[in-house]
Amino acid sequence: MKVMVTGAAGYIGSHTLIDLIEHGYDVVGIDNHCNSSTKAFDRIREITGVEVHHYRIDLRNQADLLRVFGEHPDTRAIIHFAALKSVDESTAKPGEYYANNISGLINLLAAQKSYSIPYFIFSSSCTVYGNADQLPVTESTPWKPAESPYGLTKQVGEMILQDYLRYQSGLSCASLRYFNPAGAHPSGRLGEAAIQEVRNLVPLIMEVGSGKRALLEVYGHDYPTRDGTNIRDYIHVLDLARAHTLALEFLDRQSPGVYEVFNLGTGTGVSILEAIDSFNRVSHTQLNVKFSARRPGDVVAIYADYRKAKDLLHWEPQFTLDDIMTSAWVWEKNKQEFLQE
Repeated sequence: MKVMVTGAAGYIGSHTLIDLIEHGYDVVGIDNHCNSSTKAFDRIREITGVEVHHYRIDLRNQADLLRVFGEHPDTRAIIHFAALKSVDESTAKPGEYYANNISGLINLLAAQKSYSIPYFIFSSSCTVYGNADQLPVTESTPWKPAESPYGLTKQVGEMILQDYLRYQSGLSCASLRYFNPAGAHPSGRLGEAAIQEVRNLVPLIMEVGSGKRALLEVYGHDYPTRDGTNIRDYIHVLDLARAHTLALEFLDRQSPGVYEVFNLGTGTGVSILEAIDSFNRVSHTQLNVKFSARRPGDVVAIYADYRKAKDLLHWEPQFTLDDIMTSAWVWEKNKQEFLQE
């Protein structure tokens, strides 16, 4: 089966390409490289031995997008990662997030319709739940108002897909609600390498640990949690990548027209201070931490109930928080070579 992957050179996209290749899929990549490097494809070739056919286009350019699909009319599935993804950046640039994340999805669905592609997997997020009343959240947990423009784009994206399926016959879709992806490929040759400013917790921890930053700024230490800091559910990127392949296999087993959502997390809430402790333990270092005011857009706590993914996808996370920190630390030591290639 040929799979078109958008955001293919990004952090999650590149690791998912590896999993797809290792399980026999033919893959094609699309990326505008606004926050990723073409070097990711070199590393994928190094790890898998496969050269990924890829295109540098922006999903907002529908003519370019249709041209790519026209060159691959045998495409049977789309996995859609391409989106701007920073919660705090989205509060400063909401219009940019709406224009990119929503219009890109709409254009991609137009291409799907033009070429009658039967399977679509959407990269969603736990931000759709907002500040949920009960934890852990299940797929049926009611949505609260989005706490950021980024979260709203994921809510709107899921609503568009559900509505689209009402009128588009022959399409099956899965929305995968990620919690907090982290870690790196165990080879140490591929990991998170954003071109723009690092904003996620684990990469920030790595930069402080390696001396690139003097200290780690923790935004808020007065939340109603066990230690006053935000609680998140950190999932290893390889576990997340594997779930996409399993979701594709799941859709291929169903009758046309199915729409399913899946939480992808470990089911364990980890506070920021607990994540820092894990890194200190595996790296035998001690991070310098500074507490600052709360940051707009951050929910208090969120972690997953992933039983649905376990039951229907036969998926379970295989890696621990310490595994995440260990692999991310190895990647941090190797990352400079990647950035300088």
